[in-house]
This record gives sequence, structure tokens and C-alpha cells, in this order.
Amino acid sequence: MKRTGGVGTEVTGLITEKVIETALPYAFPFDPARTAVIIIDMQNDFCAPGGFGERLGNDVTPARRIIPAVQAVLAAARAAGLTVMHTREGHLPDLSDCPPAKLERSRKQGAGIGDPGPMGRILVRGEIGHDIIPELYPTEGEPVIDKPGKGAFYATNLQDLLEARRIEYLVLCGVTTHVCVHTTLREANDRGYRCLVLEDATAAFDPADHEAALHMVRQQGGIFGWTAASAAFMSAIG
Repeated sequence: MKRTGGVGTEVTGLITEKVIETALPYAFPFDPARTAVIIIDMQNDFCAPGGFGERLGNDVTPARRIIPAVQAVLAAARAAGLTVMHTREGHLPDLSDCPPAKLERSRKQGAGIGDPGPMGRILVRGEIGHDIIPELYPTEGEPVIDKPGKGAFYATNLQDLLEARRIEYLVLCGVTTHVCVHTTLREANDRGYRCLVLEDATAAFDPADHEAALHMVRQQGGIFGWTAASAAFMSAIG
């Protein structure tokens, strides 16, 4: 899709509205004071060699390739005073919050949730594999949403945190674009949030899945939201 224009600013009443003109499928207006950057599942189990993602037979190179872009977005969001949140997918040590069907599928794929791995038990809270990679580690005051599912709203307090901060706009980064990012996007869409997915700060193990997931966001006039380059977002908040 063709991009036009750049970044603009409009003042409406007491709200300073930023506009990313190059967003797709059309310009994305947002209020930084009502915006949260959510960094999804940038965990060792998904982004590091030997983790859950690689043990399932995936190439983690695409997940690692976006780390600098996510780092830049994170630094820009912190500098601008935006709300920043992080998510981690994983389960309680006794696996009581892991549906049997999910556990069975993981074992069929060759890396059972809860099984021993090089970074501790796979996808279990408190293990090294479950934790966020050092390059993107949360600072004090940044909420970390521990979720048992793909989406960040299911069985978590994310909705309460967003409402307490009067958040209306979500900017999504992380992995994987077509699974946990997209599930969170769809959950947020149904709850009325305006969502922007950063194209170069999200990734899937298969680049074709990534491109398809981005297309689904913005098809039919933005059925789930908008996509944009991370540089355009950082320029808007800088």
C-alpha cells in the first residue's frame, strides 16, 4: 500500500493530538497522554537460542532481529513519558492454569510446557526462559502482565491497568505477530481500543506469517487498526 505524508500535530481543546500520516491504511491520530506501548512476549523462551520457540523447530533469527527496533521504541516511549507495559506468556509451576489441550499440543510439537530445558522448565513462571530478555528488561514502575494464554487480556489485570491510566490507544511491539500480538490486538479491538502495530518492531518466526498478519490488521479500511514504521511513531512522540 502507498504511503503519503509524514507526522503532524493538531491541538483540539486541551488535548495535543499527534498524527502519523504514513500509517496504513490511513493516518493514525493519537493522544500520547492516553497511549500505552505494550511490548509483547520478548522472553528468552521465544527470543533466545534453546528456548521454547527454537525447540518447536522455529528459527528465532527474526525475533532477535527486531530487538534494536524495540529497544529504540522503548527508549523513546520512556523519554516521552508514555505508559509502557510488558507481557510474558507462561504458567504456574503446577501447570494448573495451562489447559490440557495446550499442554498436549506442546508435547506433540516436541517441547512440552513444563518440561526441563536449557533455561529451566519451559514456559513456567520464575524460570530464566520465561523472563524478558536483558536488552528490554522493564524498569521500576513498568507493569509486567503475566498471561497464561496468547492474548494479554485473558485472565490478567491488563484491562484494569489501562482503565486506571485512562488509556485509549495501544502501540504494539513484540512476538509473534500472528499469534500473541494479533490475539492481543483482537482482544483490544473488541474492547474499543485504537491499536497501532509497529511493522519493524514485531516479528514472526516465518516472515510470511508476519506479512500476512500485518495485512490482516489494515485490510478492509483498518478492520483491526493501523500499522506503521517504528521511526514514524518515534518521530511523533519525540
